Amino acid sequence: MSEPFLEECLSVLTRTPEVLDVLLRDLPEALTMATEGPGTWSPYLVLRHLIYGEKTDWMPRMKIIMEHGANRIFDPYDHEAQFREQERRPLPKLLDEFRDLRRGSVADLRAMNLTTGQLELNGTHPALGLVTARQLMATWTAHDLGHIVQVNRVMAKRYKSEVGPWVQYLSPMK
Repeated sequence: MSEPFLEECLSVLTRTPEVLDVLLRDLPEALTMATEGPGTWSPYLVLRHLIYGEKTDWMPRMKIIMEHGANRIFDPYDHEAQFREQERRPLPKLLDEFRDLRRGSVADLRAMNLTTGQLELNGTHPALGLVTARQLMATWTAHDLGHIVQVNRVMAKRYKSEVGPWVQYLSPMK
């Protein structure tokens, strides 16, 4: 794949599992299960969300665009799926699953050999209407980066009451 925009996106998407693995593996549960309060996501839940998205969102939607264009509406995405999963799997297993799923997604994406023109093809989002493959790729990439920020912010806030007066200098605490 030589399309520069795709290569840029893939440079992030291929690294996300490793970034999360280095960041989260073997950390105490006090950090991986920390939240910012009721109704917010712990790093553990973020990882479950990323796994669910890897299975049901990004590549399935890209395939719909490439195979059906705007003629087939994307399946709705369940933004709460990670809360309903009953099984509490160990974090290392989730990290491994996410790595394997993402490797598969990246391999599938590379095998598509998308061109600049194909990135302009339309799909139909159930709430947003017409979107392009380029927008989907940009959103996938920004989504990964946003959740990496979120995981770091949540873990930093775990120490909010302990940092004392330095709280005023720490942007994640605000």
